[in-house]
Amino acid sequence: MLLNPVFFKLNKTPLLLALVSLLLYISFAYDLIRTDYIKLVMLYGALWFLFYKLVQFLKTNIKLLTWLAFGLRAIFILAIPNLSQDFYRFIWDGRMLLEGFNPYLFTVDSFISKGEFPVAQAQELYNGMGTLNASHFTNYPPINQLCFVIAGLFTGKSILGSVVIMRLLIIIADFGTLYFGKKLLTKLKIPAYNIFWYILNPFIIIELTGNLHFEGVMIFFLVWSLYLLHIGKWQFAAIVLALSVSVKLIPLIFLPLLFQKLDWKKSIGFYLILGSITLLLFAPFYASEFINNYTETVALWFQNFEFNASIYYIAREIGYSFRGYNEIAIIGKMTPIVVIFFVLIITFFRKNKTTIQLITAMLLVLSFYYFTTTTVHPWYIATLLILSVFTKYKFPLVWSIAIILSYLAYINVDKADKSENLWVIALEYLIVYSVFVWEVFLNKKKEVKKPPLEKI
Repeated sequence: MLLNPVFFKLNKTPLLLALVSLLLYISFAYDLIRTDYIKLVMLYGALWFLFYKLVQFLKTNIKLLTWLAFGLRAIFILAIPNLSQDFYRFIWDGRMLLEGFNPYLFTVDSFISKGEFPVAQAQELYNGMGTLNASHFTNYPPINQLCFVIAGLFTGKSILGSVVIMRLLIIIADFGTLYFGKKLLTKLKIPAYNIFWYILNPFIIIELTGNLHFEGVMIFFLVWSLYLLHIGKWQFAAIVLALSVSVKLIPLIFLPLLFQKLDWKKSIGFYLILGSITLLLFAPFYASEFINNYTETVALWFQNFEFNASIYYIAREIGYSFRGYNEIAIIGKMTPIVVIFFVLIITFFRKNKTTIQLITAMLLVLSFYYFTTTTVHPWYIATLLILSVFTKYKFPLVWSIAIILSYLAYINVDKADKSENLWVIALEYLIVYSVFVWEVFLNKKKEVKKPPLEKI
């Protein structure tokens, strides 16, 4: 097909756009430094524009969109991530397991500070991950750890080799997301090309394939589970969702929402299956210190870390004005309570019986969590983006382009003032909240008023 002259003639414009995209991705993967902000934003903006036009041109050509999505991912195969250093910790955890250590029981600092080097290239990995990452216990669940082990098992002492293996695992997961995403869209009578707003999105290609964030693997299991749930195989869906939770904990926030989709008896069965599988996967790592270490690390995200937040930053400023110091310890403890209360409201006071209603509820709940939490790293938005594919809401798609502004927070990294640029963050959230309010509230009111006009 690709060598057919007629094909080239009919697809000259999208093929030209694809070629330009390929060249820009090469520049992004191999010739970009994170602190080169102008180049970063310009490259990202150009790639996003090209992506948008490609989906528009080729929405009836699923096969070509698929080739493009995974061809563009292949560009990153030999690239060392340039926007995130988390992969060094991934490699460390995998090698720790292969050396017989339980990664949940030791911080990296606990070895390096004593001059001990338990894994190959320990000093290089420590330098790469940074002191913040090295100072706390790992918080990556067991299936995620399995990915790290696979990377270490096949590449020995090669950091680049480990990067390649982890990248291949994430790309394979994206194939799975594409497969089950298309099947679910078809079942829901939504255009199949919608999945490419996720799969072909530069944000997803760069943050997951490029920067090696395993949200892609978690999302694969989540979409697979939603498909199984839709076709009535709820027991199998519970097992697959447990695998999703065992990559990243975030799907736990969705569990109460399943109550209406399943009746109360099936709900109990679903929760029991998911809980049992999750505990079984964590069991090999259990030790007396495990629970304390793990909960302590998870709590850091609520009570110590702050990055690219929105409502939290407003609450923080109010706290400063009244108390004179950062109230993160208090606000961080209150946030989970507020989120749980919101989840319960959506669970019991909103219809979540159909699959689309359920996924929409998931999108709203997770959005509320990210709007109120203390830390929103760019790659977190991936889950919102995949959920939006199955709904009428597009604000996560808008966020997937605005999120690049969060990287400008690093603009002060080499200066005395290392604080985030709050004006840039305000611009990011002004864009996101504007679209969110329009879609969820204002446009909804317009739709409610429409039927009486039709009757007239």
